[in-house]
Amino acid sequence: MAENKKRSDCPVSQSLDIWGDKWSLLIVRDLMFAGQCTYGDFQKSDEKIASNILASRLQMLEESGIIKKEPHPESKSKVLYKLTAKGIDLLPLMIEINLWAEKYCSITPERKALIQEVKKDKEGYIKMFSKKLKTLV
Repeated sequence: MAENKKRSDCPVSQSLDIWGDKWSLLIVRDLMFAGQCTYGDFQKSDEKIASNILASRLQMLEESGIIKKEPHPESKSKVLYKLTAKGIDLLPLMIEINLWAEKYCSITPERKALIQEVKKDKEGYIKMFSKKLKTLV
């Protein structure tokens, strides 16, 4: 794993250096809720990430140990990206972002339904979903 040059000893600052831009968290989101993705899958997302930015963020997330690449079982010209255990550990953060967004943003009915499930037992949901994600690692 490449060593990031840290700006300070602050844990928030150091964490943001790894996953703090919008594209990195959207890549983590896609992997978290799709399980695995190809480069083309990321490019099809609603946010329309530019190819050069996608390549840069995938490389940075891989170097940081958040994601890993594996050979695609059906195509030698493709790879699958998956979350590592370190990436899966971002689930509580992603849940909190969704809870915050429900309060302050306009969200889809599907996302609202998911958030309502989370609110019933947040800790239980995180344990259950983390376990599910770890079976994909």
